[in-house]
Amino acid sequence: MQAFQKSLTRRYYFLNDESISSRVASMARTGRPRAFDIEQALVQARDLFWSQGYGATSIQDLVDELDVQRGSLYAAFGDKRGLYLQAVALYAQQNRDRLKSLVDADPVLPAIRQMLLEPATLTGAPDLANGDRRGCLLGNTAAELLPKDDAARELVAAAYQDTVQVLTTALQRAQSNGEVATNTTPAAQAQLLLLLFQGAALVGRAQPDSEQLAAGIDAAIDALRA
Repeated sequence: MQAFQKSLTRRYYFLNDESISSRVASMARTGRPRAFDIEQALVQARDLFWSQGYGATSIQDLVDELDVQRGSLYAAFGDKRGLYLQAVALYAQQNRDRLKSLVDADPVLPAIRQMLLEPATLTGAPDLANGDRRGCLLGNTAAELLPKDDAARELVAAAYQDTVQVLTTALQRAQSNGEVATNTTPAAQAQLLLLLFQGAALVGRAQPDSEQLAAGIDAAIDALRA
């Protein structure tokens, strides 16, 4: 039997078309079961990025937190940035679903007040009173990665637009019902609420004084009343 000889001419690049890692990814796409739950891994990665930030989270941190091999992580998500963007996309979709559910019933303004006073209503994070001051992952992404990362910018912008659209629909209904003032358009009111939510989430990280936040939020809500 001829002994195996390592090629001296063929160079190896990680995740190139001829690499072992590339073939592993191909096998996964054709039905080979993965060693971990992709959806659960995204949730864990989302929470780790949310707590530490993108730059401060290393690949080793993710490997340890998700309890997976590096090769499996790369095969499933490509790289750290790819995993981060997928985690943020998951966060954005969950926020949108929670917001639609929250403002689906009348009256609308109490639901909006709850969203602003209790960010966990949308973000799913523990209440600030319990010591969680992670803020909004979308806002954190904008602060850390924009304007240099185009993919992150498009993701955050789309998520913000989704929020405005959901709020606009709810405010249109509230105007028709006589709950909300008609001195400005629902779209402009929705944009104001997005700015207020992001501002409250940011300020709340540094000054989690619920009475001060409530006073400012109530002033904005009162300005919307018919």
